[in-house]
Amino acid sequence: MGDLNFEDIRPFTDEEAVVALKRIAENPAVDSICAYLWPGKDPESIREILRSCKDIDDFQSQIMIPAIDAVLASSSKGLTYGGVDILKSVEGRFLAITNHRDIVCDPAFFQHMLFTNGLPFSDICIGSNLLDNKFVEDIMRSNRMIKVNRGIAARELYLSSLRLSAYMRQVITSGERSVWIAQKEGRTKNGIDRTSQGVLKMLDMSGEESFDVNFGALKIVPIAISYEFEPCDILKARELYLSRTSRYVKQPGEDMVSILTGIKQPKGHIHMEAAPLIGEEELHDASKRGGNERYQHMMKLMDRRIAEHYKLWKTNYIAADLLEGGSAHAGLYDAADKEAFSVYLESRLDSVEPELDRGELRNLLLGVYANSVKVVESL
Repeated sequence: MGDLNFEDIRPFTDEEAVVALKRIAENPAVDSICAYLWPGKDPESIREILRSCKDIDDFQSQIMIPAIDAVLASSSKGLTYGGVDILKSVEGRFLAITNHRDIVCDPAFFQHMLFTNGLPFSDICIGSNLLDNKFVEDIMRSNRMIKVNRGIAARELYLSSLRLSAYMRQVITSGERSVWIAQKEGRTKNGIDRTSQGVLKMLDMSGEESFDVNFGALKIVPIAISYEFEPCDILKARELYLSRTSRYVKQPGEDMVSILTGIKQPKGHIHMEAAPLIGEEELHDASKRGGNERYQHMMKLMDRRIAEHYKLWKTNYIAADLLEGGSAHAGLYDAADKEAFSVYLESRLDSVEPELDRGELRNLLLGVYANSVKVVESL
């Protein structure tokens, strides 16, 4: 593995970030970003901080954490955490694998969780499709972004996956930093969180020992994130609707729309819960299986761990009852909650093309919320 070149996928070094932050400071986009995050604040004060940062930790603690705080203040009712003691008990660095509900907010809120609880920032794995210009790339690589190459030819996929796997393993096992990655490529659209076999196979590619030793060295911590109001909920339902009749093809700029919508849209309460590490006995049990069965066993283990620690909100229970036309969960909310959520649903449905079948779309939108209840209750 020593001959692999990580130059195009690794984050910036502290020295490179200092140079990039000076570039960022000179970009006119700072004005609009500042106006959104900190209305009334002089953009020059932000530029001065960017120019004065001595390393990545400086940038993240002085700019990014206040930026996340601003997003939380303007679009949520607060972010809570659980299982912090688990993260603190891990010896060395670890691999955080979360369910994936929002492109930017999921990893950003995980960094907030680390910082708030006195833990070091981690590297984060982000798809190359989100790096559409140098300004965005400068920001992301200054946030310790590991680039995950997307949209590449099949013949290049093996080497790309191997490099990603080797880099992540090197960063974690050397004790340099922990790493965050989503359980699958692309956000969960239907409220059912499923770990991708491809992600697990990628992680195993760089291991030179047995299956259980390879995964044990990564110290995998599953983490569940849940939003009271799902980021981009109507966009997800719309994509599911259109995918029923033809292959859904993203339009130019669609990822950026999802990013901005996810940041701006009211999210209600948000909770992140760290689950216990995938332990030695569990990994040994998986290793006794053959071929893909061991990965499938790991997938089920990860999915169960995340579901067990996923926090359900009133919106989830109301949606489940509305979708089923029953009242199985009526004791968990009141009539006012149901009315408010129903009004919210109609407002989301009003925001898309009127020619789409409203009844079908409404059921898909309800499913975005209701399916989480079905998963948790099926445990």
